[in-house]
Amino acid sequence: MARAIALLPRQTSTIIGLFNLLPSARAVPLCYPTPMSTPEHAPAPDRTDDAAAPDFVVIDVETACSRVSSICQVGIVGFRDGREVFAYETLVDPCDEFSVLNTRIHGLTCDHVAGGPTFAHIHATVAAHLSGRITVAHSNFDKGALAAACRVHDRVPIEATWLDSVRVAKRAWPHLPSHRLNVLSKFLGIRHKHHDALSDARAAGMVVVRAIEHTGIDLAGWLTPVNRNAPASKPAATGPLKGERVAILGGQRDSALAHWLAAAGARVMASVGTTTTMLVIGEAQPFGRFYIASPAYRRAEELRRAGQALAIVSEAELRARLGMPLAS
Repeated sequence: MARAIALLPRQTSTIIGLFNLLPSARAVPLCYPTPMSTPEHAPAPDRTDDAAAPDFVVIDVETACSRVSSICQVGIVGFRDGREVFAYETLVDPCDEFSVLNTRIHGLTCDHVAGGPTFAHIHATVAAHLSGRITVAHSNFDKGALAAACRVHDRVPIEATWLDSVRVAKRAWPHLPSHRLNVLSKFLGIRHKHHDALSDARAAGMVVVRAIEHTGIDLAGWLTPVNRNAPASKPAATGPLKGERVAILGGQRDSALAHWLAAAGARVMASVGTTTTMLVIGEAQPFGRFYIASPAYRRAEELRRAGQALAIVSEAELRARLGMPLAS
């Protein structure tokens, strides 16, 4: 017996050493997806007053770790007539770990969300704000995170009409070196605390508002996909532009401007290329005074520097030259 007892410390040490070789387990908060019957954390907003409905809503989420379902903060802002009409924000227990990397980004830890609602608790509130509405997010990350959280927490997917404010910003201000939200906020003079869900949602909404003001493209226009493969209008057999191969900045190949150019004898091209002889800057171009930073204009200038005979002219100038001024 004494010999057996004497061996115990050595055996125990060996066993502990073996456990130390095993991968360490992650510390995951004790949280389980809430059953469908669980009451919601907050009452869903009243949507009976259509007159007060927002033109669009914006959502931003922060996540606790690399799993996109690990939503730990939600911010939603509604906009009507270019102004904020409501804001909603909540911390969320992600039912997952908090990674050091993500905490460094947004500053949130498990202590911040302890005792708070899970995504299952707030699902009805989020859905009431977003469902059936134009919903803006800065990139597709937030859309994907919501879909993943709905799957993990066994909730009905949220159906909305999505608009990516990154795509809007790239089209409105193509000259900017970056279209990250903090860069856009600084450029547009928007107060912004980066990686705070409510502040990010508010800033992304203002990006859309400013883009509408800057370009004149309304919300429906931003939702309309740009059809770069539209069939070209057939050029007339005769006309003052016969023989010209024209690309348009700010109009598709089946637009009113394209039809006018074709009626004048021009062949309307899909883009600026080595056979293009003219680039027309359309009145409907979305770049404003920054049209010189657009890809089409830069390509035209590049070809001109290489020796290609390529005229760059505004729609108004061309119409005046041909005796067909813009309609008032």
